[in-house]
Amino acid sequence: MDSWLDCAPAQLRSAITRLSDITATVSPRRRAGSLPMNAPIKPGSKQERDALRHDMTAAGCTLADIAIEMRTRFRMRPREAWRNAHGWTLQETADRITQVSNHRPGESVAADASLVGKWEKWPGPSSRRPSLAVLFATAAAFSCQVEDLLDLDDRRALPETDLRSISHRSQETEPAASHAAPVATPEPTGSELVRLAADESATWAQWAEASNVGDIALEQLLAETRGLTSDYLTSDPVALFVRTRDLRDRVFTLLEGHQYPRQSSNLYMAAGYLCGLLAWMSSDLGQLRDADTQGRTAWLCAELAGHNDLRAWVLSTRSKVAFWDGRLREAINFARHGATFRTMGTVAVLLACQEADAWSELGAQSESLAALARAEDARASLNGDDEVGGIFSCQPARQENYAAAVWLRVGRPADALHSAENALALLSVQPVRAYGTEAQIHISQAAAHLATGEAEGALEALAPVLTLPPDHRLAPVTQRLKELSSGIGRTHSSGSAAVGLRAAIEEFCVDSAPRHIALSSGDSSG
Repeated sequence: MDSWLDCAPAQLRSAITRLSDITATVSPRRRAGSLPMNAPIKPGSKQERDALRHDMTAAGCTLADIAIEMRTRFRMRPREAWRNAHGWTLQETADRITQVSNHRPGESVAADASLVGKWEKWPGPSSRRPSLAVLFATAAAFSCQVEDLLDLDDRRALPETDLRSISHRSQETEPAASHAAPVATPEPTGSELVRLAADESATWAQWAEASNVGDIALEQLLAETRGLTSDYLTSDPVALFVRTRDLRDRVFTLLEGHQYPRQSSNLYMAAGYLCGLLAWMSSDLGQLRDADTQGRTAWLCAELAGHNDLRAWVLSTRSKVAFWDGRLREAINFARHGATFRTMGTVAVLLACQEADAWSELGAQSESLAALARAEDARASLNGDDEVGGIFSCQPARQENYAAAVWLRVGRPADALHSAENALALLSVQPVRAYGTEAQIHISQAAAHLATGEAEGALEALAPVLTLPPDHRLAPVTQRLKELSSGIGRTHSSGSAAVGLRAAIEEFCVDSAPRHIALSSGDSSG
């Protein structure tokens, strides 16, 4: 069967192929271990199928001859072999089946790429049995007999009534013309040409009116996306990553089919938020390169959807990834770019906080404080609610968490301690307490204590963090703890409390989610 990209929507396919490492996130072959660039082409590749079809056509072979050779050489199911004999993608085949069936009264078929793939696999796993209407429409599209599309496994699995109907209808029809060399037919003229053009327009209108997704299904997809972004605040990241990837794949599959432009836009929006969530999670698991790839795909979806809120949230996610990757200027540029869009909800607050975060890491105090002031202004002028929420929302406690980190870096520990205490108070009244945000607030609180030589206070502040289960020990938390540990020796506190604190932090970081991910990939570095 053709690869995912062969049957993707044209806009998405052409843009995704420009991303050099997109297969790291959406290709099953990449997940299983990709081949080196100079590896030989595997048997049955698209290049080999195309070459075989070209050579056999040049030698005067019929479509039936080519289909038989495809089945024999590449071990294809008969319906897949006939599709490849024509050189059609799954979506091209789906369009032709739909168009042909519209001329068969009572046997209209709404095909899409995903369904064609499942019909080809039947009766194997993850397949769907083609109905009689599908089989006859497919045979008409391929210019062959229904019997040509069935092998012994198909006949054993088909109901007896279907087999009798196929046999009866085949006896009433002429043998398919495709078994012989194609005969040219004269072009229509006069009134026949006008009538034919009208029929073609009517057929296209029937296809354009069909959709593989409804408004209720779109509403459900967005609801599931909201659920995932909310669950991420409190759930184990790896299990949620799997659920998010599965939902993203469902949306990608729907985009391979046909729907109204408005529905396509909504699907691209859902895909963008899901890829953005995968980018955020990948970063939290310490996989920054993969997070970047997800972020680029999310941005592509946001552009195709033409959705400003999604654009801003994707740029916020990309700013976050760049910050933790040490690309601070890029983090600032992403945040500033996101702030140029007219948006609803709290994304403008978060973008200003992220800009302040990156400036403070660079040691630019005036720029940091100016960005914090813009975050306050954005909070005061909020316009509407967040569309998705969860991790794609910036509640006051999250804003105070950023402020505490900025105050620490610009050398104002008292202000940092005040912001951290405010953040914890705000978090205590929220219905959902994000463990990652809460941990970072406690770290800022501990760092403020250390900055004034209070190691005992730091140890007390870190107690809730050090008891986090390993699956909740995300990369931003472990990174900030390592920074805190390296700073302990630069403070005036060098007693047993400081030594114990460093030991506890080291043990915490060794048994963490990013560490487990790295070791599972064969990386044994510390």
